[in-house]
Amino acid sequence: MTTRKLTAGRLIIATHNRGKLAEIGALLAPYGMTAQAAGDLGLPEPEETGSSFAENALIKARAACDATGAPALADDSGLCVRALNGAPGVWTADWAQRNIIEADALGGPGRDWYLAMGKVEGKLAEQGPGADRSAYFISTLALVWPDGHHELFEGRAPGTLIWPPRGAMGFGYDPVFVPNGETQTYAELGPDYKMQHDHRANAFQKLVAAVF
Repeated sequence: MTTRKLTAGRLIIATHNRGKLAEIGALLAPYGMTAQAAGDLGLPEPEETGSSFAENALIKARAACDATGAPALADDSGLCVRALNGAPGVWTADWAQRNIIEADALGGPGRDWYLAMGKVEGKLAEQGPGADRSAYFISTLALVWPDGHHELFEGRAPGTLIWPPRGAMGFGYDPVFVPNGETQTYAELGPDYKMQHDHRANAFQKLVAAVF
């Protein structure tokens, strides 16, 4: 498939996650792109039925593109823990979903990332103090045009999981993830660091090289 260049202007970001929108918007800004979230347009979140990050990213990007008639970019990303055979993986966000009892106790349905981090830690604790705590974040970016053309870009960031969580500048699993070569978590290192070094930045560098 021939790589297609992207012209400056509006780009729909197929997300309802404000943290993810902020990261992607900041990465796009130097290239004359204005990021507009699918959530801000009132678009529903499509059901992510894919078995891989690439499949789910394409589902989200195509849904946003079809609804707006404009090019759309989606990110599907997750945490893969080696000792858990790659889990939570494509179900990363699902691990933060509250069940009925949790929703009642915590004030309604939605995602609770502390709950998700606790689930990961609990499964590692079951393996004892010698559990392999290495993990990596993965990001797959899908860029889709109205005529059906698409591009895919993948980035990874290896690291180690810690407990208890540290830092308040991240989202998702950031407070328990220490990237290789650092002593602080993503949530302590902050957005400027992530914009240069994390899995999404890595995937975005490949996107930039290909389409700008």
